[in-house]
Amino acid sequence: MSKIRKRIWTNKTGERVAWVADYFAPGPDGEKRRHTKTFSTKKEANAWLAHTVVEIKQGVHTPAHLSPTVLAAGEAWIAQAKTDGLERATVRQYRQHLDLHIKPCLGHVKLAELTPGTITSFRNVLARQGRSRALVGKVVSSLGSILAEAMANGRVARNVVREQASHNRRRARIAKRHKRALQIGVDIPTKDEIRRMLEHAGQLRPLLLTAVFTGLRASELRGLTWDAIDLERQVLTVRQRADRWNRIGSPKSDAARREVPLAPIVVNTLRAWRLACPKGELNLVFPTRAGNVERHANIHSRGLARAQFAAGISANPSAPKYGLHSLRHAAASLFIEQGLGPKRVQALMGHSSIQMTFDVYSHLWPSADDDQVAFGQLQARLLVA
Repeated sequence: MSKIRKRIWTNKTGERVAWVADYFAPGPDGEKRRHTKTFSTKKEANAWLAHTVVEIKQGVHTPAHLSPTVLAAGEAWIAQAKTDGLERATVRQYRQHLDLHIKPCLGHVKLAELTPGTITSFRNVLARQGRSRALVGKVVSSLGSILAEAMANGRVARNVVREQASHNRRRARIAKRHKRALQIGVDIPTKDEIRRMLEHAGQLRPLLLTAVFTGLRASELRGLTWDAIDLERQVLTVRQRADRWNRIGSPKSDAARREVPLAPIVVNTLRAWRLACPKGELNLVFPTRAGNVERHANIHSRGLARAQFAAGISANPSAPKYGLHSLRHAAASLFIEQGLGPKRVQALMGHSSIQMTFDVYSHLWPSADDDQVAFGQLQARLLVA
């Protein structure tokens, strides 16, 4: 039975009045126990109790005193990520989201006290403090993961972040409207820029050629070994990658484990490079002079920056216009221009889903105008003698 009762007491300031919501809810062992929550007004107490009764019937209510704070749940989430063996970079990002963004705003709040409105207010606070739209989305996603972990451990009965996301179509439309498509010459080097870059690449040329013609991620290029390349079959296999701390580990996902065909120029270049390549225990294709994993920063600030400066692509010899990930985009654009379909591009790029491929590259496939030209050519082949 649930009810609202009035509580009156006296302290140094005089008589005080509060309204207490009494209700029964199942505990962790399934037994019903009495719980209370105090409010300053009867209206607040009635509204809260009415909502709580519905939650109890739906089995999604956790009494506040049994619920951990957001900060405590966040620490448990990060500890579980370490136990599960997530990559160091991923755990580091989780820690930044918790310490810099979630903890200052919601760290003291009980999980059971979170509501969809709380999440909306949290989003707005982050945005008003100058966080980018992308960062706000990632931080809120991390908060949702904290709640999901707590739900799995029976520490909270609902995930208000996921509930809000499933109903907020308006925010999804706004996010899509603000998302900018990749542009040739801005995010993706033009063919002329690629040619000039290769002309001035020096010893970096084998790596750049491989990047442009295969679409491998920077981490995959840095972790690529000679035994993963079959020059006779003209194919390479992605089996591992090097993280930002130069540690060799598994690919980003199951989809990242893939075979990628090699263009003849890449085969010939790699065959010649193998003779000059520094040797090391790791048998890397693009190592340091000592044969160890090359740092991403060195490739970016020394190799790419110098090549693009010498080619007249960038004005700063230490800051390239295009990074290694831009060459991955260039490879995808070339695959699409060659006529490869979405599923094949997905496989070559190692995307975990076709939706990811469409989200990034859909605008590069032929448009409706191109379809009209194609159908005109089809008609001509069929009807013109």
